[in-house]
Amino acid sequence: MAFNWFRKNKTENQSAVQEEKNTAVESQNQQVQNETEKEAVKPQEEGGYLSRLKQGLSKTSNAFSGFFRQRQEIDDALLEDLEMLLLSADVGVEGTKKILDELKKQIANKEITDANQVRSTLADYMHSLLAPYETKIDTTKAKPFVILMIGINGAGKTTTIGKLAAKYKSEGKKVMLAAADTFRAAAVEQLQSWGEKNSVPVIAQKTGADAASVAYDALEAAKARECDVLIVDTAGRLHTQNHLMEELKKVKRVLQKLDADVPHQTLIVIDAGNGQNSLRQAKEFHQAMGIDGVVITKLDGTAKGGSLFAVTEQLRLPVCFIGVGEKIEDLREFNARDFVEAMIYND
Repeated sequence: MAFNWFRKNKTENQSAVQEEKNTAVESQNQQVQNETEKEAVKPQEEGGYLSRLKQGLSKTSNAFSGFFRQRQEIDDALLEDLEMLLLSADVGVEGTKKILDELKKQIANKEITDANQVRSTLADYMHSLLAPYETKIDTTKAKPFVILMIGINGAGKTTTIGKLAAKYKSEGKKVMLAAADTFRAAAVEQLQSWGEKNSVPVIAQKTGADAASVAYDALEAAKARECDVLIVDTAGRLHTQNHLMEELKKVKRVLQKLDADVPHQTLIVIDAGNGQNSLRQAKEFHQAMGIDGVVITKLDGTAKGGSLFAVTEQLRLPVCFIGVGEKIEDLREFNARDFVEAMIYND
């Protein structure tokens, strides 16, 4: 009897020790998983913000730096060639005229006497044109703060949503996504992939479902779960597709049945490489929906970094974010001074 009691007690002790070890291993694994999840959403500062911005805008800045390296004197040829450079960078006719008029005025007044001063004055004046459109979105004004993302196909809307989700999650906010792009094949799966990557819930239905219904369900869920931010994806569309534009209006109307103040921000995503065509489309979207701000994507893939000037000149809308690469940290809040410095200087 004593031997049996000893063996039983020893077995129980061994089980307790093993259970304690298992608990420690599980705790360690959970800690590793938590750290991995944090890294998935934590924006990385590889090379620093300014260096990444300069790298993203290198195609544009190379053109400007090359131009000014070859210029020593101020003459008519310099201004004519600078005009062509600004236009080729997609600054736009109106923006280019403003810039050249200012430079000519300062040259006439002897405030500018050499080519280096032309460059520095150009940078200062371009900054003054963009600075009024620099803005930051305050997501603490409402809970949940609802962002409606719109734009044409291929502008990078869904990818931008994924990057925004990572940004807000890294700030400690509780984020939810709504897959209201039920029109494009695989759009729901793409957004769900971003949700999994950033440990963010995604409210979705099947392809072809009513987009407004998805948005409504998502807002109800975001309210119930006390989320801080809800980002609603929508199908890319052209302004000429009347039935899809009406669907977009319906999404907004249905959301407002739950909360008259939503969406708190309607952001249009514009591909920097699409030039004036994007602006015409954005104007139509603005008339139909009332846009609150602009996100410019793919600035790294084009020499037309000046498209930001055309956007602000023609749309008169705040620029909230710019995209200068494919990584999560390459979507940045717009800073006018940093942008102009990265666009004009690379040497």
